[in-house]
Amino acid sequence: MSAHSIEGITRISGELSRGEFFGGLFALGCASGLASRVILSVNKLGWAEALFNTFEISVIVWVSCAAGVFLVLQDRTTGIRLPDLVVGGGFVLLVMLPVGALSWLAVTALGVYVISSTTDASSRRGALILLAVTVPLLWSRMIFQFFANPILRIDAALVAWILNTDRTGDMVQFADGSGSLAILPGCSSLANVSLAILCWVTVNQIVCHRRSAYDLLWCLAACVSVMAVNVARIGMQGLSQWHHSVFHNGWGDTVSNALILGLILCFSLLGVRRELVGRI
Repeated sequence: MSAHSIEGITRISGELSRGEFFGGLFALGCASGLASRVILSVNKLGWAEALFNTFEISVIVWVSCAAGVFLVLQDRTTGIRLPDLVVGGGFVLLVMLPVGALSWLAVTALGVYVISSTTDASSRRGALILLAVTVPLLWSRMIFQFFANPILRIDAALVAWILNTDRTGDMVQFADGSGSLAILPGCSSLANVSLAILCWVTVNQIVCHRRSAYDLLWCLAACVSVMAVNVARIGMQGLSQWHHSVFHNGWGDTVSNALILGLILCFSLLGVRRELVGRI
């Protein structure tokens, strides 16, 4: 690299704020990580239906990505240091590879770096949100890959208990004895639990929530509520093959997802009600 190029990089890094630098990197990482899922959704559903279904990506994820990047951008500290440039270069290299999981791995690493290296409160809050975004999009999926059978069997055991029927592994007998219902990976409660945690973190960081002894209880209530809805939905399908065909479709999923989203938001907002009331 020539001396002129080095001088140019030094000048730009001196004028660029840390918020602009890291906010741009985070935006790039989120866009890269979500791009593959958006493309798959458009190919499967078409543009209109995919857009209506938010490209089969939870609204919580979209809002959290935007909120996280916005908070990081509020850091007006100027001067990009050499370690920042090195981390940023490694981040871009990972994001450029056509593997969505690597983008979220890069976001994870960058989030940890920003939290540990900055003193700006807004930037740390934003990085924490973006770190939480990687849980449903990367880490919970990896956990499921290793522990799929136990996780599905927990859901199956709860459904069998509700229906008072027999269970074999992740297979639950229909309540009318007409066959068995398989609990598939897409029916697992784990994905919704990770979204509940993400929503809780996002809401807390947006309103600058002061830590309380009850925080864990509110987060746990959100997680338990979405598990209850998911198990009840599967239990309804397990009444008979007729119920399965009626409720295991697009509108059935839409209703249950809307109910889950409502409960997650409800418990998350209740947990920060002091800050919300104080701003009114």
